[in-house]
Formats: sequence, C-alpha cells, structure tokens
Amino acid sequence: MRRALAICLLLTTVATPAAAQDDRFDAAIAGFRKLHRAEVQRAGIAGSSFYVVRDGKTVVADHLGEQDAEAHVPVDARTIYHWASITKTMTGIAIMQLRDRGLLGLDDPIVRYVPELARVHNPFGDTSAITIRQLMSHSAGFRSGTWPWRDKEWQPFEPPRWEQLEAILPYTEVTFRPGSRFSYSNPGIVYLGQVIERLSGEDFEVYVDKNILRPLGMHASYFDRTPAFLLPHRSHSYYIRDGKRTPAPFDADTGVTVSNGGLNAPLPDMARYVTFLLGDPQRAADYDLILKRSSLEEMWRPQISAGEDFSQGRMAATTQSGLSFFLDQGKGFRIVGHNGDQNGFRAYLSLCPDQRIGTLLAFNTETRGVENAPGNRTTAESRVALATDRLCEALAPAR
Repeated sequence: MRRALAICLLLTTVATPAAAQDDRFDAAIAGFRKLHRAEVQRAGIAGSSFYVVRDGKTVVADHLGEQDAEAHVPVDARTIYHWASITKTMTGIAIMQLRDRGLLGLDDPIVRYVPELARVHNPFGDTSAITIRQLMSHSAGFRSGTWPWRDKEWQPFEPPRWEQLEAILPYTEVTFRPGSRFSYSNPGIVYLGQVIERLSGEDFEVYVDKNILRPLGMHASYFDRTPAFLLPHRSHSYYIRDGKRTPAPFDADTGVTVSNGGLNAPLPDMARYVTFLLGDPQRAADYDLILKRSSLEEMWRPQISAGEDFSQGRMAATTQSGLSFFLDQGKGFRIVGHNGDQNGFRAYLSLCPDQRIGTLLAFNTETRGVENAPGNRTTAESRVALATDRLCEALAPAR
C-alpha cells in the first residue's frame, strides 16, 4: 500500500510541470481566439483562418467569416488563400535541394546561372560578386519592387514573361554594396526562380510541385490561376481604404514572379508544410527525401540583421534574415517564419522549433497597406499575428 502510494505521488510530481504547461497553453489559445475574433470583427475583415500545429498534429483549426463577402460563402477548411511571399520559403528550399545535389553553391555568383544580370548598373563593382546566398538573405542590393507599372486597370498584375524583366535590367541599379546590409528584394527572389528553372530544366511551378508539394501530400495547393475543380473554394480578397471594403482582382496571376509569391493553398495543406518544417524523427526518412534536416537548420542561421525592416518576421529591431526565412528571439524561445502580403491577402507562417509548435494565420482582407515603419505592427493583422508569440511563450521553459 505504501509503495503504491509512493509511486502515485512520484507520478503526480513528474506530471505536474507538463500539466501546468498545458494549462498555460490552453489559456493562451483561449486568449488568442478572443483577440482574433475581436480584431476581425472590429476591422471589417471578410475572412480569416488560424491553425496551430503541435508535435506534428493540428490542435487548433479556426475559420472566421466569409471567403466571398458578396455571395456570402463562409470560410472553411477547404478555403484556398493566397500565401504571397511565404512562397519564398519554398523557393529557398528548392535552392537548397539543388545545392545538396551538387548543382550549385550558395556562394556562387548569380551571373553564372543568370548571365543577363551582368547588364545591371552596379556602382559598387563587378556584379559577379553578387552571390546566391546574398539573394536568399536579401542583402544583394536590388530594389524592393519587381514591377513599377501597375497604376492602370489594363496593366498586368505582374509581368508575365522573363523577357519583360530582362528588358529593364540595363535600367536596374544595385543600390548598396552587396552583402553590407539588408533590404527586402522581390526581384532578387525572381532571379533565384530563374536559377531553379535553368538547372532543373522545368518551370518553377512544375519543379516545386514535384519536389515539395506532392511529396508532402499538398494536393490542393498550386500556383497562380486556380484549376476549375478548386474554383468553388478559392477565396476572394479585399482592401479596406478610408473605411470602405473593396474587392481586389480575383484569382490574380503572378506571372514570372511566381517564385516570389505565387502559392495558393488551403490551411490543411499548409499544416502539412509546417509539420515538415518542424520535423519528426519518425518521419525523418521521408522528410530527408525533400530536404535533409541539417540543410533546413542551415537556412535558419542568421545571415544579416533585418532590424530596419518592419514588414517581416516579428517586425522588430532584433529581427534577422536567414536563408529565405526570418529569425526572431522571444522570451525563452526562438521564432522562425515568413510573412506574406499581396492583392489584399495577408499571411503569416511562424515556427517555434524548440517548442515543436507552428502557427498559420491568413486573412483575405488588407486593412492598411504594408509600410516599412514601426506603425506596421499596429494593423489589425499584425496585432493578431504578433499575439501568436504567447502560444510559444506558454510552452517555453520557465525563466
């Protein structure tokens, strides 16, 4: 009897910290849900979804509002959002796949694979000094926007063909000494997309589908125009300007900039991606066929400070750029992730690898244009996204 009582007390003592941690996590989830619902309603956001993946399982799957505010179609698990710049993380993984296969080196000059870039104006020296690594960390010196002409309805959403970007390369300037600082660059990622296409011999979309989406079982995910059988689930998107919500172009095509921001997917598919990123020892053999763990962790090493940019990561002075991911430090936990915004969609992928938790947050309404300033943290979307840190904090070791 005494021995049984002693064992019972021992088990209770061992279980208590984990139970307390779970209680903190449940309370953090409840608080987040309250904030999420309040901000969506207050800001006039048409629809939003939120998933939490913990230890390889989806433990929260919330869907709010409507995917089509005119037809009053509700958001559900099949709703397809545009993930915008979160696409860049897959572009980076594709580059790492090619590196691991011996087809390139991260410190190779980009002109070795895209020789047309030798035509850009570089007041800091030879453009052959610009590397693939610098493009992945946004430190190569190229401008932020890909396409400067989008002020009339008849103009394409993004340039459809590489030849159109190639034509403006002689009018493109390297704006700072490559490798000296961070500056978020969309065209830099388009150049990486060209590397993937030229080395693989396949269109970017085909390569990523074969080497990332299909192996992960992301069968409802695709790039750009929606196939007919998925159109009923494609979310519309909206802008709120001067207090009025207006529709954005439906089912926009990102053209040659697809490697920069062309991904569309429902939340369950993206949860499979998060599970892969977080890793699972029991599935290591399958996941290593996509990208070995050491290469993924390599992408999460700091390359350069991104603290002057308030559009990515946790939008903080301490944010750093890794290789196609952004890195932050919370209270006792590290954060790895990427944000996306395009055509009225806002999306956030955030991982706390040491707590084995990841969150996905998507909005089909942009309440205010993204700006590179601290005020960007005060939008409804940003306030909700930053609040996911509390979930990781609840699982972090006591300090």
